[in-house]
Amino acid sequence: MKKWNMIIDVAECTNCQLCTLSAMDEYVGNDWPGYSAPMPRHGHHWIDIKQKERGQAPMIDIAFAPTMCNHCDNAPCLSKGGDAVNKREDGIVIIDPVKAKGRKDLVESCPYGHIWWNEELQLPQIWTFDAHLLDQGWDKTRGHQACPTGAMRAIKVEDDEMARMARDEALEVMKPEAATKPRVYYRNLWRYSKCFIGGSVATEANGVVDCVEGAAVRLLKDGTQVAATETDNYGDFKFDRLDEGSGAYTVEISGHGRKKTVEAKLGQSLSLGEIRL
Repeated sequence: MKKWNMIIDVAECTNCQLCTLSAMDEYVGNDWPGYSAPMPRHGHHWIDIKQKERGQAPMIDIAFAPTMCNHCDNAPCLSKGGDAVNKREDGIVIIDPVKAKGRKDLVESCPYGHIWWNEELQLPQIWTFDAHLLDQGWDKTRGHQACPTGAMRAIKVEDDEMARMARDEALEVMKPEAATKPRVYYRNLWRYSKCFIGGSVATEANGVVDCVEGAAVRLLKDGTQVAATETDNYGDFKFDRLDEGSGAYTVEISGHGRKKTVEAKLGQSLSLGEIRL
């Protein structure tokens, strides 16, 4: 049977917030019996765009990652919620707006922080994948419809086809260690979840400082090369997709007949600044 999934491209998200606003437009003040009670006007972000800045001046980049209920196949809220939480045959999770009343305990069951507590209604709530619209024949969610860059795309496919797409397109999920089997997949998630080590290589001759293009740069860990690159026409280099907090690295630079070694300790993304040969 075909089931719903969401694919989000972190590289295409510009933080325009239209997906967030479309969810508010659909749910704030609107009651969808059997699917969701009204969303509060303030305090809830059923579609929440996370932001991460990486590096230090002058080498900085920023990534935006829309997050939401992952409609997991192995969702902790399902095992804890009893008949208050339902997993539909099409993959969508629904927290029953009647049976879940008073169940604040469900909020803490979500490892992604995407069960929201409605204090006024005494009700846990999630983004329902716009199930009420899909059941009316829509072929996309409001967020998918509103996204101007194509960063968000809802698709309905067989599980085998989704697994193939995840492999072929290098799709990832948030917090894979939670083993919840999410149905929200990310392309280019490394821009949000990984780190880089970068810098700029320059030389000085006759009092003139100039960048070094084409210098060979190697990244080593425990004496073993893990990556290699060359500086660009601005003298810049960057080693990306490194794990946060992965510790000590050595950067070896060769160019203009000179060599230099720089030690780096990686916690968050690190710009080594200007490196003179």
